[in-house]
Amino acid sequence: MTETTSVKAFGTEAAEKPLNSMEINRRVPTAHDVEIEILFCGVCHSDLHTAKSEWGPSMYPCVPGHEIVGRVVRVGDHVKKFKTDDLVGVGCMVDSCRECQYCKEDLEQYCEKGMTNTYNSPDPHFEGSPTFGGYSERIVVNENYILRIPENMDLAAVAPLLCAGITTYSPLHHWNVGPGQKVGVVGIGGLGHMGIKIAKAMGAEVVAFTTSEAKFAEAKRLGADEVVLSKDEDQMAAYKGKLHFILDAVSAQHDINAYLNLLRVDGSLALVGAPEHPLPVAAFSLIVGRKSFAGSMIGGIAETQEMLDFCGKHNIVADIEMIRMDQINEAYERLLNGDVKYRFVIDMATLKG
Repeated sequence: MTETTSVKAFGTEAAEKPLNSMEINRRVPTAHDVEIEILFCGVCHSDLHTAKSEWGPSMYPCVPGHEIVGRVVRVGDHVKKFKTDDLVGVGCMVDSCRECQYCKEDLEQYCEKGMTNTYNSPDPHFEGSPTFGGYSERIVVNENYILRIPENMDLAAVAPLLCAGITTYSPLHHWNVGPGQKVGVVGIGGLGHMGIKIAKAMGAEVVAFTTSEAKFAEAKRLGADEVVLSKDEDQMAAYKGKLHFILDAVSAQHDINAYLNLLRVDGSLALVGAPEHPLPVAAFSLIVGRKSFAGSMIGGIAETQEMLDFCGKHNIVADIEMIRMDQINEAYERLLNGDVKYRFVIDMATLKG
């Protein structure tokens, strides 16, 4: 029987209920486990959707949070990668099968048996219980699914990199974005603002697309070389056939063909936003120009570490608004209204108060 300890957390018992204080059980670290005191946890749209059971039936109780930064407080007897007091991160997964072709290729996010999500997955250590995320005092994770945080980074602002950072870095890295390329970033929100920063640091010329003229100055501040009002047909037409790659970070319904038309021959558009309904794609948006329409989901552990090291080297962190744990329900309402620049981060010390 798995030995456990009780910790404070913030979660919900049902889709229609607000998040509130609760006690959850964490396993006592086994041989290859690391116990982490959580210092900061980012707030992702996925947290809201999962808490409210909007992406299929969620498991309850639900404790969200997969943008976790903390300090190691205990390690198992056989842990080799980390020691007490190390500053570490945990992203969207805490385990995978480790045996399939994708796990062996450092693509654990595409594990054939399914990765174990940081929250809302069946917990392999507790039959019948879900995994619990970062809205909690502590978390226990196998050492192979933990990231090292570069020393020069602001801990609170690095938390969103564990999801928003890797979600945008992975496709930019996979499609070899770099100098000499003109790259579009669609949507200037939690994902898009990271996409602009990372693509610029990779050496690309960055064109930001937004539906709001009010975001022009913001996009330039974030590093965009040019900004386009996507509702303006003339502005869009000026970029027809000009872009090598487009990172689409929009989760609302939008005309994907309007952006595919902006790609050069052999250009690719990668969708990292998650619209609720299918996006119709016209055949000739792809056929003419041998273009590709793709998707991408977070990144493997090795690539996530690579992303953190890249961001540490280039001094890239998220733009954040710090909140207390008891402000989470209000933060969810503001998320729904797009009222955040650009990522909420919870100061987890406020959970103890």
